[in-house]
Amino acid sequence: MRKLILLLLLVATIALTSVSQSGRRVTTSRTTPVAPIQPPLNPEPEPKPVAAAAELLFLPESLRERPIDAFDSGSFRFADFLGKVVVVNIWASWCGPCRREVPEYEKVRQAFAGRAVEFIGLTPENPHTSSDRVKRFVRDVSFSFRLGWADRETARTLMGGQAGIPQTLVIDADGRVLSHWTGYSPRRSGEKLKQSIDHALELAQ
Repeated sequence: MRKLILLLLLVATIALTSVSQSGRRVTTSRTTPVAPIQPPLNPEPEPKPVAAAAELLFLPESLRERPIDAFDSGSFRFADFLGKVVVVNIWASWCGPCRREVPEYEKVRQAFAGRAVEFIGLTPENPHTSSDRVKRFVRDVSFSFRLGWADRETARTLMGGQAGIPQTLVIDADGRVLSHWTGYSPRRSGEKLKQSIDHALELAQ
């Protein structure tokens, strides 16, 4: 009898458990849909890259005729030296390599004295704010080139998009840029300049 009662209790317990489980609600997680990102109605135009100045192969007429303010007084133009080989050194008073380069270039200038070669030194510095510092530099290194202030357009064209200083250009008697280099190499830049001038003079013969 006792076994029968225990069996009935077990059956009843199982039945109740099944009923309670059958009423359980199963929930599933829902992901809230994300709206796609819409492009702006009036998108900002992407900035266009600024084109660097092209490498200078020949002095354009606009540059040949452009006045360059001289250090002492007055002005000069590249057109004033047509028929000559022209050496252009772009330098600055704050440039350490320039201070070491100028004495080497001065020896080259003296070696070609009386020849059809014009030596021009141009600085892109502002004459209104840097005049005293620039003139002190010229006195310290005994810079005897024809010296002038290169305005922004002149400097940009001559440097051909290269930002480094010093830069040196050797231009033949017809206005062609035969050599153009950036930087200073101790005990080499002067010899390189001399060889470039000799080559330009040979072409003029």
